[in-house]
Amino acid sequence: MHGLNSSLRLLTSKFFSTQPNLHCAGPTACLLKTRSIIRFSGPETFKFLQGLLTNDVRSLDDPQTAAAPVYAAMLTPQGRFLYDFFLYRPPRPDPGELEVYADVDGSVVDELLAALKKYRLRSKVDIENVGEDFSCWQRFGRGLELDSSQGNNIGWNWHNDPRLTCLGYRGIFPSNATPPLVEEDKETDERNFLLWRLEKGVAEGSSEIPKGEAIPLEYNLVGLNAISFDKGCYVGQELVARTHHRGVIRKRLIPVRFLSISAKEAEQQVSPGSEVIGSASKKKAGTVTTALGSCGLALVRLEEAFKETGALTINGREDIKVETIRPKWWPPEWFLHQQQKM
Repeated sequence: MHGLNSSLRLLTSKFFSTQPNLHCAGPTACLLKTRSIIRFSGPETFKFLQGLLTNDVRSLDDPQTAAAPVYAAMLTPQGRFLYDFFLYRPPRPDPGELEVYADVDGSVVDELLAALKKYRLRSKVDIENVGEDFSCWQRFGRGLELDSSQGNNIGWNWHNDPRLTCLGYRGIFPSNATPPLVEEDKETDERNFLLWRLEKGVAEGSSEIPKGEAIPLEYNLVGLNAISFDKGCYVGQELVARTHHRGVIRKRLIPVRFLSISAKEAEQQVSPGSEVIGSASKKKAGTVTTALGSCGLALVRLEEAFKETGALTINGREDIKVETIRPKWWPPEWFLHQQQKM
C-alpha cells in the first residue's frame, strides 16, 4: 500500500497542475498499467476457482450465454483479504478447452501466481501470466454511453464494470490492438481513474485493500458484488458469513477529502497510514488507507464518520480537516443508525 502511494506522490506535482475537473469531464479511457492478466485453463478450471474465490463463477461456464465479468476476492483461511480478480470468459472459446482470464493487481502478480499454484495441488488447471499479450482498460466519465457488446474485430468486448454502474466499463484486450472507442485525444492517465474511484469510495487491488489485514465487509466488498452467500464453501468463507449474518459493521471504507483550516484543498499533505481522530475527543476514529492529492479513502468508525463538518482531523496535523463523503451507492442499512434499528 505504501509503495503505490509513495510512487503516486512523486508524480503528482505536474499532474495536479493540469488535472481535469472530473465532475465535468466527458467520457474517457485509460490503460490500467497497475493491472496484469493471468489465464486459467484446463478441465477443472471452474471447480478450482469456485472453491477458492468469494464469488460464484458458474455464470462463466455456460458457452451458450453472453457472460458478464465476475468480480471476486481471494482470502486467507482467517477470512482476510489477499487479492482481487476481475474474471472474463474469452469471446470465442474453443469448445474443447475451458479458459478464464483475470485482471489482477500487477504489483503482486508473481506472489499471486505462487499462491494459486499452492492451492492447485493435483487439480487439472494451468495458470499462467499472459500480461505481455493482454492489457486491461477502463472507460469512465460523465455521460458515458456504450453498448457493452461492442468489441473489436477479434471479439474482445467492453463490459459493464461488475462492481458499480458509475465506474463505467472495463475490458481486457490484446496488447497489440487498440480497444474500440479509445480515441487518442480522449485517453487519459490512470491516476484520473484512481481519483474517480476515490470519489466513490472504491478501493482496488492489494495496494489499496491491505493484504492479509482487511476484513472484506469493512471494505464494502458485498456492495461491490464480490461476495456470494449462496455458493457454498470457499477459503475464508466462515468468517465472512459470520460477520455478515451478525448484521452490524462498525467500520467501513469511506471516501474523504483533506481540507485546510481555510477550507482549501490540502493537496499532498496526508500519507496513507495517518490516523484520523476526533477533533474534540482526540481519540482515534480511523485510518487513511489511500491518499492522492486532496482525496483519499479512510477506514472510519461509522459512529464518528458522518458528524458535523470539522469533527475529524489528522493526528499530528490538526490544521487539516477530514471531510467524509456519503457514497450515493451505499444502501441505507449500511449507516450505523439504521443498523441499530434492525
